[in-house]
Amino acid sequence: MSFLLEYKIQRFLSNSDTNILNEAYLLNQSNTPEVGSLNSVDDLAKLLKMSEDSFVVTFDHLLIGFIVCLREGSAYKSSNYKYFSQRLDKFLYIDRIAIKTDMRRKGIGEEVYSHIQKTADLNKIPLCCEINTIPLNRPSIQFHTKLGFEEVGHKSFNDHTVAYFIKKNK
Repeated sequence: MSFLLEYKIQRFLSNSDTNILNEAYLLNQSNTPEVGSLNSVDDLAKLLKMSEDSFVVTFDHLLIGFIVCLREGSAYKSSNYKYFSQRLDKFLYIDRIAIKTDMRRKGIGEEVYSHIQKTADLNKIPLCCEINTIPLNRPSIQFHTKLGFEEVGHKSFNDHTVAYFIKKNK
């Protein structure tokens, strides 16, 4: 059996198992600054309640990754989310994705993105995200570019700068 058949991708719900929420929170925090820091597990649960299409990835019953996505019209207060809200009528925003370091470069990220791409295709909407350019997250930029995302803007904050990317629906 190949590795690709051994991990599972399933919906990440706001009422998910407490252990999964705790593991996802810890994974999120261990992946900063590539993903934004969260103040608590409760903040993650609130984010999931606002989310549209979010998934967890497990391997041998252990959490190895997750993705959280939101649609337009959410009450989410993120400046990056607002960037797309002010420019697009409809979209699917990738707020955060985290994969355990030792599980990267095994095709998991692409497989997770194929799940959210289905939602984008079904609704004929673009996928949107931001990626840090200061500090530079070159692997993420290369990954998203390879998947067909194009840079459409950038914004500087006090402690970092991001580039905004969109993958238009076919």
